[in-house]
Order: sequence, then structure tokens, then C-alpha cells
Amino acid sequence: MSDFLLYLQIGLRHVLDINAYDHVLFLTALVVPYAFKDWKKVLTLVSVFTLGHTLALVLAVYKLVSIDIDLIEFLIPVSILFTAVYNLFKTGKSAAKSSISIAVLITLFFGIIHGLGFSNYFNSILAGTPSEKLLPMLQFAVGIELAQLAVVITVLIVSFLIQNFIRNSRRNWILISSSIIIGVVIPMLIESEIWK
Repeated sequence: MSDFLLYLQIGLRHVLDINAYDHVLFLTALVVPYAFKDWKKVLTLVSVFTLGHTLALVLAVYKLVSIDIDLIEFLIPVSILFTAVYNLFKTGKSAAKSSISIAVLITLFFGIIHGLGFSNYFNSILAGTPSEKLLPMLQFAVGIELAQLAVVITVLIVSFLIQNFIRNSRRNWILISSSIIIGVVIPMLIESEIWK
């Protein structure tokens, strides 16, 4: 297997790992307010998240930043909770009319947090000089982006089906799905190592 495929698969598995569903939860919370017609905004947000994730890996791999892993592991569910609660407050407002610039900045910040959460593992599998680590990080980022797009498309399809065939309103879809995400993430916060 080529190095490209290896790191691409690691990126894919990082997002789609059923045991590490925090990434999928965050993406779901991020995308729930949008529909297919908002694809440019959704693509922007997902790409900015990948950019933040990759930037964090670069900073960590080159030892430009070092943050307590327990703090990062706590901030990841905080980012999910924040995004889901934000959805509840902005329910009823059109995603197309809301400002994307604030969402982009928040998504970039949360991408950095999520990337730092993965940096220890990624550092452990990378070998070589600092210059030899850049290409695997980019290959990994491609895997992440592809997996994220798969999650996003799935969420948008489910949203479309629920709103158009089950006849559940967009507002109800956002409220219900965001509330479920909040219900899943609260135990993650409670069980965090930061409290021990």
C-alpha cells in the first residue's frame, strides 16, 4: 500500500471510527441547520474545519504548541455542545441569511481543538524529519476532508428525507437533532478526565 493510501485511510478512519464518534457529532451539529441549497456555505465550513484540524496537527507535530491532552479532550465535547446549543438559539432563522463569517471563525477554532485532540496519536505514527512529515499530514487531511464530505452528505440526505417525506418541519428537525446531540455529549463532559 502506498504512503498516500495509508495516510488517506488513517484520515478516513479518524472521522468515521464508530468508537470515536465525536467528529461525526460535531459535523452533524455543524450541518443540521443547512440544506442542499446551502452547499457553498456547508463546503466552506467543512473545509475550514479541516484547515483548522490540519493546522493543529502541523503546530503539534513541529512542537510549536503543546497543550494538556485532558483539557483538549474536554474542549472537544464543549465544542460539540456549543454548536448544538447555538443551533437551538438560531432555530427559525434561515441559514442562508445568517452570517457565515462568525461561523467560519468558530469552526476554525473548533477544528484546531479537534486536531490537537488527535495530534498525540498522529505524532506517534509519523517517522522521519520534520520536512518528511508534511506530505503525510496533507494526505491525512485529504482523507479527513473526504470522510467529512461523506458525513455531511449523509446528514443533508437524512434532513431532506425527514423534512420532505416524513413532513417534519425544518425547525423541528434542528430542535430534535440538536437536542439529541446535546443528550449524547453531556455524558462525555461529565466523564471527562479533567474532573478527576
